[in-house]
Amino acid sequence: MRDGYQQSRLLYELCALLLAALPLSPPAPEAGVPAPGSRAARRAQVSPAGFVAFLLGASLAMILCGSVTFLIGFLLMPLVIGFLMLLYVVGIFSNLSGLWRAIHCPRSSSSPKEVSDPLFSKLPTI
Repeated sequence: MRDGYQQSRLLYELCALLLAALPLSPPAPEAGVPAPGSRAARRAQVSPAGFVAFLLGASLAMILCGSVTFLIGFLLMPLVIGFLMLLYVVGIFSNLSGLWRAIHCPRSSSSPKEVSDPLFSKLPTI
C-alpha cells in the first residue's frame, strides 16, 4: 500500500513540476495582479526553448537513473547466480546424505510393526 502511495506522490510532484514549467498566458490586469511588462509577469513565462531544455534535462535524468539501475543489476547478477548454484550444491549434498543414511543405517528407521501408535495397532498384519 505504501509503495502505491509513494508512486502516486512522485507522479503528482512530476505533474506539478511540468505544470509550473508550462508557459502560461498572463492574466488580465486586475487589482493585485502584476502588469504584463513587470518583472513578476516575465518570470512566470517560459520560452519554448527553455521548456524543451527542461524536458531534455528531465529525460536525461531518467536515462541516467535507468542506466545506473541497469549497471547495478548487471554487476549483481553473477553474485545472484553464484548464490543460486551454492544452494543447488547444498541441496544435492543434503539429498545424498539422506540416501547414504538410508543405505548404510537401515535399522535406525522404525518399521510400522514396531510403532506403538493406536492407528497402527488396528492395522491387520500381513
